[in-house]
Amino acid sequence: MAETARQIADDLRARISSGELTPGDRLPGEPALVRDYGVAKETARRALTLLVDEGLAVRRRGSGTYVREFRPIPRVANKRLAKDGWGAGKSIWDADLGDREYTVSDLQVYESEAPRQVARLLELSEGEPVIVRSRRYLVEGEPVQQATSYLPAKQVRDSPIAQPDPGEGGIYRRLADLGLEPVRFSEELRARMPSQEETALLAVSAGTPVVEICRTAFTADGRPIEVNQMLLNAGVYVMQYHLES
Repeated sequence: MAETARQIADDLRARISSGELTPGDRLPGEPALVRDYGVAKETARRALTLLVDEGLAVRRRGSGTYVREFRPIPRVANKRLAKDGWGAGKSIWDADLGDREYTVSDLQVYESEAPRQVARLLELSEGEPVIVRSRRYLVEGEPVQQATSYLPAKQVRDSPIAQPDPGEGGIYRRLADLGLEPVRFSEELRARMPSQEETALLAVSAGTPVVEICRTAFTADGRPIEVNQMLLNAGVYVMQYHLES
């Protein structure tokens, strides 16, 4: 009985999860899958494409399809925003990456009018200025996230937040220094297919979606103090949430 592309992909995924196929290993090629599963070549190709689209495998022109060597990034929302991290001068990325290295590229810091949605979330008047911090994050040389933060200019323009390097602990530590410590966060997530520009920006594989996250930070008195709009390569992230009943 012929197997479907999804079933073949499930089998290969299980072999990857069990460690039978390790990062860098070559996956069975289309001829092998045709022979072993009794399927058409197109079905075998679709099975491998599913794994590539999920971020588990990569194609190498003229060589074959291989188990991806890049380890997924666990994004633990509860842990990464905890004050005992940024409050101690650490980057919130430390919670995600441990000893893995990350770099920041395409950093831009400037003052501009707040976009309409951002103005609404920050409870600002239309046209009111914000400090914009736009940057792209790379882990082990691979682009994984584009992020743009918006903060009310009247409250932060004369602080290190308006400088390229805000110092240890990042902008949340600097907000605390200004008496605007963020104590509560709200995040909205949605998955979608990327635009052509976003595909190039994050080097997203064909067919791989992105995750769009909009986070708002609030002070103790309920004032919204930052909006961060993030775009993540869904193929490299694992979303984790630790909740208590």
